[in-house]
Amino acid sequence: MPEGDTVYRAAAHLNQALEGATLTGWDLRVPAFATSDLTGERIDNVVSRGKHLLHRVGDFTLHSHLKMEGSWHLYRPGSPWKRPAFQARAVLTTADWVSVGFELGVLELIPRSDEESVVGHLGPDLLGPDWNVAEAISRLSEAGSVPAAVALLDQRNLAGLGNVYANELCFLRGILPTRPIGETDIPAMVALSYKLIVANRDRTERTTTGDTRAGRQVWVYGRGGKPCRRCGTRIRSGSIGADPTRLRDSYWCPRCQT
Repeated sequence: MPEGDTVYRAAAHLNQALEGATLTGWDLRVPAFATSDLTGERIDNVVSRGKHLLHRVGDFTLHSHLKMEGSWHLYRPGSPWKRPAFQARAVLTTADWVSVGFELGVLELIPRSDEESVVGHLGPDLLGPDWNVAEAISRLSEAGSVPAAVALLDQRNLAGLGNVYANELCFLRGILPTRPIGETDIPAMVALSYKLIVANRDRTERTTTGDTRAGRQVWVYGRGGKPCRRCGTRIRSGSIGADPTRLRDSYWCPRCQT
C-alpha cells in the first residue's frame, strides 16, 4: 500500500497540472457514480490528507484511496495509457490533460461540505499544513498498550505512515514492533516519523538508510533472513496487526531491537 509520501507527491503532481482547469470530460467507472457529470466545472485543487486524495471540483469532492494497487496517471490528450483501460476507474479530461485513476481502492463523489465524513477520523497529517506535534504525541500516548507498529499504522494516531515506515521506525528507535507504544519515547518517535517522511516526500526513491541505491534503501523491511546492516544478525519476520483480519508483515533485528 502506498505510504503518505507517495500520495503527497501524487496530489502535488495532479494539482500542478489540473488546478484551475475546466473539465471537458468526466467519466467515473464505478456503478454508484457512473451517471455523475461535472463537465464544465472548475478543478479548484487536488490535495492529500494522509493516504487519501481529494479532487475539489465545484461544490463536490472526488475522494479516492489508492489501497494496494491504485495510481493516478497524467497523459496528454491522445497519448496511449500505460495501464489497460479496463483498470481505469476515473477519467478526468481538461484541454491539456487526461487524468486517469487506475484500480482505485476507494472512489466516491461527495459534497465538498462533507469532506470530514471521509477524512475527519484521521489523526494529524505528517505532511499536511495542519501538522500538530502535540496532538500526535497525545494520540499515541492514549494508545498505551498497543504494539508500537500497530499504533504507528493506525491512521487515527498519525496520518500517512504505512508498513514500510512502521517497520523502519521501530528499527531506528531500537524497539521491537511488539513493544507497547506506551513503553517507548513517544515524542522521539513522533519527531523521527516527521523527519523521515518529510525527507522522502519529494523523491521517488524512498530511503530510510540515507542510501538511494537499489537494495540499500531500507534497514529491515522486506529483508527477512538477511543480515542486519548494523550488526549482521539475521533479520526475523512475522506478522502483526490490531486483529487477525488486519495482519501486516513485520521485520526486526533481534539484537538491535528490544
